[in-house]
Amino acid sequence: MDAHVDYYEVLQISVNADPDTIHRIFRILAQRYHPDNQATGDEQQFRTLSEAYEVLSDPARRAQYDVHHSEQRRERSKLIAEMVRVQTDVEFEQLARMTILEALYARRRLEPREPGVLDADLEELVGRPREQLEFTLWYLSQKRLIDRQDGSRITITVDGVAYFEEHCAQHRQLLRLPAAATSSVS
Repeated sequence: MDAHVDYYEVLQISVNADPDTIHRIFRILAQRYHPDNQATGDEQQFRTLSEAYEVLSDPARRAQYDVHHSEQRRERSKLIAEMVRVQTDVEFEQLARMTILEALYARRRLEPREPGVLDADLEELVGRPREQLEFTLWYLSQKRLIDRQDGSRITITVDGVAYFEEHCAQHRQLLRLPAAATSSVS
């Protein structure tokens, strides 16, 4: 029994399939993949198909397999959820960076004599508390896209302006992603 092969997927059946369905589907697929079939024969696929049938058509072996299969599906679901969370975190971080740059860009253009923004104002603009902005501000500062003016006010640098203008379209796309994802869920 191959631990990495999902026998239900191999037979293209539900985990709730009854024995008659398993047998009927196996016969159809066995004819298609049998090595003697000149048009669609596939020896490896036929071997895997036969193995899946042997396990799922035997009640004792199927019960044992189902325990293993349930654990595999749970682990796969956890892995997928973690991947989605990490991707969402990265997108959220990118969105925060670009939102800060956009706010500082607008401030620089609208008030060139006082282009700096206080941390508290930045928290309000981005909608995240200071603690959650630490990494974002560190990153932007290290990339020299922002700077602290007189030690307290944050301003956008020339490099920050160039970066924002170059990536403005991507920022607009990121702003649309959460809305699109939310509307497709409802």
